[in-house]
Amino acid sequence: MKYLVTGGAGYVGGVVAQHLLEAGHEVTVLDNLSTGFREGVPAGAAFIEGDIRDAAKWLDASYDGVLHFAAFSQVGESVTKPEKYWENNVGGSLALIAAMREAGIGRLVFSSTAATYGEPEQSPIAETAPTRPTSPYGATKLAVDHMITSEAHAHGLAAVSLRYFNVAGAYGRCGERHDPESHLIPLVLQVAQGRRASISVYGDDYPTPDGTCVRDYIHVADLAEAHLLALDAAAPGTHLICNLGNGNGFSVREVVETVREVTGHPIPEVIAPRRPGDPAVLVASADTARERLGWTPSRADLKEIVADAWEFTRHNTRER
Repeated sequence: MKYLVTGGAGYVGGVVAQHLLEAGHEVTVLDNLSTGFREGVPAGAAFIEGDIRDAAKWLDASYDGVLHFAAFSQVGESVTKPEKYWENNVGGSLALIAAMREAGIGRLVFSSTAATYGEPEQSPIAETAPTRPTSPYGATKLAVDHMITSEAHAHGLAAVSLRYFNVAGAYGRCGERHDPESHLIPLVLQVAQGRRASISVYGDDYPTPDGTCVRDYIHVADLAEAHLLALDAAAPGTHLICNLGNGNGFSVREVVETVREVTGHPIPEVIAPRRPGDPAVLVASADTARERLGWTPSRADLKEIVADAWEFTRHNTRER
């Protein structure tokens, strides 16, 4: 099969592209490198440096499907620059889907997010939970999900949206190196490297076992495997939405302690005030993915996730 991977020079897109290649597929990566890295494109994949809004220039009937990762994803930035997120995440996706329809490409896997749920009322979070995003980032992803549903109903698109929780770890040459970085595990690893003096713990008085927030972490390789299963599960005229997570949570302090254990470095903590809107617990129910995709994460151990991320970070840290 031949697939286009938009945003395939980024973290998750690059790992998925690598898994597609290893499964014997032909892969083309489309990325404008605004946040991705040219060296993040897996060897063996064709590369087009370009924007998803111009996808019609390259898409044709030779493609069997599209996996769409090209989005801006910084929650804080989306609040201060919402127009950037609406233009790229929604406008770009609209142009991409139109180009797919014109080319007769009927299969799509979309990189969605748990941010579509906002502050959930219950945990673990199922796909039936109300979608009330609290940031423009989450709102743009939810808008694209609605767009895909409409396209499936009107034009027979076979689509799956995968809503991630906290993706971490590394796979070969692909790991996290966002700029700016906002994810906990790479931030704590920066402390271990001496690139950051301490890690801020935002609140230690939550109703959790150790007082710090609990989050669901999923290994990026497990995530990638779910995308390949989603391609097989996509059915014409249907838009399936699945949460992806381990179904278990780890607290901020558990993450910090695991990094200490894996790296052998002291990790100073600074207790900071709670951040507005931070729920105490965010954990996914992945029952739908298990039932509909046949997906079960096999790398659920936090130590393995951190160890893989540390191995990548030690050998690949560089300035943009």
